[in-house]
Amino acid sequence: MAEPLRAFRVRGRCAPRKFGVAAGSLRGLLRKSCRLLQLPLPGSRLCLYEDGTELTEGYFRALPPQSELVLLGPGETWHGCECTGAGRWGSAWERPLSPRRFALTAGASDIERFLAAFCTQREAVVEAARKLLSDERAPRRQRLLADLIHNLSENILAEDKEEDEKWFEGLESRFKNKSSYMRYSCESRIRSYMKEVSSFISNVHPTARDEYKRIINMMADKLKSVKYNGCYFDRREEEEAARLCTTEGWFSCQGPFDRDDCPCKHSINPYSNRESRIIFSTWNLDHIIEKKRAVVPELAEAVKTQDGREVNWEYFYQLLFTVDNLKLVHIACHKKTNHNLSCDKTKIYRRRKHNHRI
Repeated sequence: MAEPLRAFRVRGRCAPRKFGVAAGSLRGLLRKSCRLLQLPLPGSRLCLYEDGTELTEGYFRALPPQSELVLLGPGETWHGCECTGAGRWGSAWERPLSPRRFALTAGASDIERFLAAFCTQREAVVEAARKLLSDERAPRRQRLLADLIHNLSENILAEDKEEDEKWFEGLESRFKNKSSYMRYSCESRIRSYMKEVSSFISNVHPTARDEYKRIINMMADKLKSVKYNGCYFDRREEEEAARLCTTEGWFSCQGPFDRDDCPCKHSINPYSNRESRIIFSTWNLDHIIEKKRAVVPELAEAVKTQDGREVNWEYFYQLLFTVDNLKLVHIACHKKTNHNLSCDKTKIYRRRKHNHRI
């Protein structure tokens, strides 16, 4: 379900006039505000009028309606409306938390408060890091500074091609926004699984190939009806349970097949920049019960030995193409050893449906 709309008061950095803007997400609020105040979306951001705290999706959800915000264009800064004794605007680093900021962050972790304060000075940090990098010769420190600049220069909220042309470099011209490409990349993975299942028909017993092909066709029809589950990578997907990322596009590694979580806490946002998009292609949609070693051979055997029973093809469909049996994992968490897991024997067949005459 879409997030309910909430109204906020938005003003420009040098404009006293405030506008009422309603949105259900930070990205939507930023888009509407930029359009209203005629600022470019790339590089623009929203912050609290009172103390200059830059909004993240988490802060946005915690904001009460009618909060007063400032829209900043590229290169603009805002440290809040509170003045220091010297008569200049106080820095977020120089002042204690204001009452409103404290209320917003009271439920947040210490690291979240630190990162929020850090991001308010993002441009200054990037500039300082670039100066340091120009003189740095130690490879390890070079890498740390380069990663810092890279991550702070991300253009996460941009969606359309004209907003972030660098992100689309190397892609076909038919892709006009980031989400459409990410959806396509997920569809491509699922399609490749379907091809592997189809190509296995040469290993199926000759007497069972027609039935195997019939089941493949039913799976293919179902995949088409759900658009090959491309929603898993689409941050615009309204149903939260249907996607593997946040509304901003952050993905978290779900850990190796034999663990419930990722021990290294890997995460990535392929929507942020071209490099992250390319790196994300190395992440795997890993089958917990292995596709080649377990699921497909079990399906072929079930078709061969069904002996009048009906193969529960939907169970195999779930194992092959859905997150019931797929985990998104960083390449370092993708264990290529034998999982030694098998299909549930009680779900391979199901009772046939009989038509009863009245």
